[in-house]
Amino acid sequence: MPRVCHFEIHADNPDRAVAFYQKLFGWQFQKWDGPMEYWMIVTGPDSEPGINGGLMKRHGSGSIEGQAVNAYVCTVNVSAIDATVAGITAAGGAIALPKMPIPGIGWLAYGKDTEGNIFGVMERDPSAG
Repeated sequence: MPRVCHFEIHADNPDRAVAFYQKLFGWQFQKWDGPMEYWMIVTGPDSEPGINGGLMKRHGSGSIEGQAVNAYVCTVNVSAIDATVAGITAAGGAIALPKMPIPGIGWLAYGKDTEGNIFGVMERDPSAG
């Protein structure tokens, strides 16, 4: 069955977005040598479950603030959701949805990066509820 194999982050200010994700998650960014501004993102070692992605300059003009999200929300597995939620704002982002339990699964929160993109963070905890 088809699986998600890559994600993309769109940014008005790619340098600011790179700094946000490096500070929050420690992700590694490598500028692509192709014909457009694009950064490859390594989120962890290939020996662990997960996917890598890319970051590109947002196309179009105007603010996305106040508009409905027209994309998939990617969720990042974290070991300590409270520290990660605090890290979101410390890195210049905002909380879009406060920490909430997903019974039997874990704790989920949505953050907003410096570019207005929404992403999820999840701490696995079967006792959440």
